[in-house]
Amino acid sequence: MLYYLFEYLEKQFQFPGASLFGFLTFRAALAMIFALLFSTIYGKKIISFLSRKQMGETIRDLGLDGQKEKAGTPTMGGIIIILATLIPVLLLAKLSNIYIILLIVTTIWMGIIGFIDDYLKKFKNDKDGLKGRFKILGQVGLGIIVGSTLFFHQDVTMKEKLPIEQQRALLVENPDIAPSKLFAAEMKSTKTTIPFVKGNEIEYAKLITWISPDLEKYSWIIFILVTIFIIAAVSNGANLTDGIDGLAAGTSAIIVLTLGIFAWVSGNIIFSEYLNIMYIPRVEEITIYIAAFVGALIGFLWYNTYPAQVFMGDTGSLTIGGIIAVIAIAVRKEWLIPVLCGIFLAENLSVVMQVSWFKYTKKKYGEGRRIFKMSPLHHHYQKSGYHESKIVTRFWIVGILLAILSIVTLKIR
Repeated sequence: MLYYLFEYLEKQFQFPGASLFGFLTFRAALAMIFALLFSTIYGKKIISFLSRKQMGETIRDLGLDGQKEKAGTPTMGGIIIILATLIPVLLLAKLSNIYIILLIVTTIWMGIIGFIDDYLKKFKNDKDGLKGRFKILGQVGLGIIVGSTLFFHQDVTMKEKLPIEQQRALLVENPDIAPSKLFAAEMKSTKTTIPFVKGNEIEYAKLITWISPDLEKYSWIIFILVTIFIIAAVSNGANLTDGIDGLAAGTSAIIVLTLGIFAWVSGNIIFSEYLNIMYIPRVEEITIYIAAFVGALIGFLWYNTYPAQVFMGDTGSLTIGGIIAVIAIAVRKEWLIPVLCGIFLAENLSVVMQVSWFKYTKKKYGEGRRIFKMSPLHHHYQKSGYHESKIVTRFWIVGILLAILSIVTLKIR
């Protein structure tokens, strides 16, 4: 809203300073500051409100150190993250941008699913909350919306660099040619990036056209199915990671900040030309959303680090995972998720391995056996005697290393 206001003031009255809102970096910085201030200043009021409404967490006895002391800590703190993200975005982003619209829908959609889950756990005395099948149904619904929009919407396009010979010919004619002239025209495409591979782009249609070229018209089905899988996997991974103070918020902030770098360079034709990556018109506006999201997560950590004054609950964790998944798909870095979201992947795999091995050994030997002392993975380390602050800090360090490795894929192929 402020963006449109100052754009009008600049065009009509040349209002001093109004032109600043035309700069992406200025709006992104402002969005992060607004989100950080909101989450720290108003976060305390929201926590007090949750406490008054008796939204304290009911802790199941898992035999973990310090567990009982956390009983009664307010949950549903994800509301802080959601509000601290959406308010700066509504003020500073181009609300007509299709990527911004999708992220707003994702935030509200997943926030509602998480809220219902937390509400059922607290007020309906249902320790399992929303049934798993309904969570999956919600994730599938969002995947269909996001996948269909990204596949069919006219504003979701990309530009590829011209063939090398054509580029050289243009540079010979004009050595000072603008980088934009080295790219072909905008086109609809489901091309995406595969890390660590030379010629690191793949078209989703090729997953079925090798059978028959006539199947290309059904490529939208493949794209939507991949989108559904990614949203479900990442949101559930974030949900499992939210088990000790500061772990999910901290690792998510690192992941999202890295995706912000990808969004910025992919939406900037100069950087796209220099890094030899696909240029995605209009995707740079996601940077505003990412800046607000990172500010909200860091501000939330003010109250969520050990000992936590508030838990994000499924309201926050499912929303965080959904947003990360949609951003990764939008900037065409979804195949980088196993690396960038390695913490989420490890948490997911630890649960799958633990449950599968327990069921297998129980069937074979009559007694279930375990790989880990407890899953998800962070609980294994708690059972091993590590303090949760040390676990969280070390997970953050691993997350930073994975983020650096992900950024390096821009040049390593």
